[in-house]
Amino acid sequence: MSTTDPFVLALQRLCDKVGGHDALAARIGANGQSIYQIVSERKLPSGNPKSVGPNLRARLTQVFPDWLNEALENDASAIPSAHQLQNEKTDVVIRQFETGGSMGRGIVLAEQPGVIKEWRVSDRWAHENVHRITATKNLAIVTGFGPSMQPLFNPGDPLLVDTGINRADVDGIYFFRVGEEGFVKQLQRIPTAAGLVLRAKSYNTLYDPFDIVSGMDFEVFARVVKVWRGEEF
Repeated sequence: MSTTDPFVLALQRLCDKVGGHDALAARIGANGQSIYQIVSERKLPSGNPKSVGPNLRARLTQVFPDWLNEALENDASAIPSAHQLQNEKTDVVIRQFETGGSMGRGIVLAEQPGVIKEWRVSDRWAHENVHRITATKNLAIVTGFGPSMQPLFNPGDPLLVDTGINRADVDGIYFFRVGEEGFVKQLQRIPTAAGLVLRAKSYNTLYDPFDIVSGMDFEVFARVVKVWRGEEF
């Protein structure tokens, strides 16, 4: 181990301790190849070696609070404390999808019992719990409204949406508007002799489906990627 970087040195020793870079990656939910490139001192195109970045340091500290103690004692002054690492700004802030006049939409969401304004989650939570999205930065929260999608979710429940998807190119659950009214519905692509029709379907069988056809004032805001259904006990 020829490195003088105390972070890399600590990472090398931690890999040896837990059984290698792949074993460590599995423990912290990281990419094993990336860890291997760091501990083997692979160089970037710039000629500089890969470093232990803040996101990786935060993941390591979460699972191995004392991992930095694996570094040489005479380098300890160069290493921040575990407490400092845990407070690095690696959180993901997921904000409310704004439907009011400030965004120029002015969309009506019927029977919405208040709103969830913001979530702050760790980068690891976002990575492990939200999949098949265009980018983490495109996530937003929509607060469930109306009973038409019960039992999938209830009014007031949190829905995570991907605002990077603005077309219903595949069947799925979408947040969209028709005119000035907002909807969260399953959109199904139906081929007809007159062309493709989008059929908006509710999970609550008391609500009839309706078709979205050419000429309607229709806009897709986002695809729903995850919902939580609240239950009272």
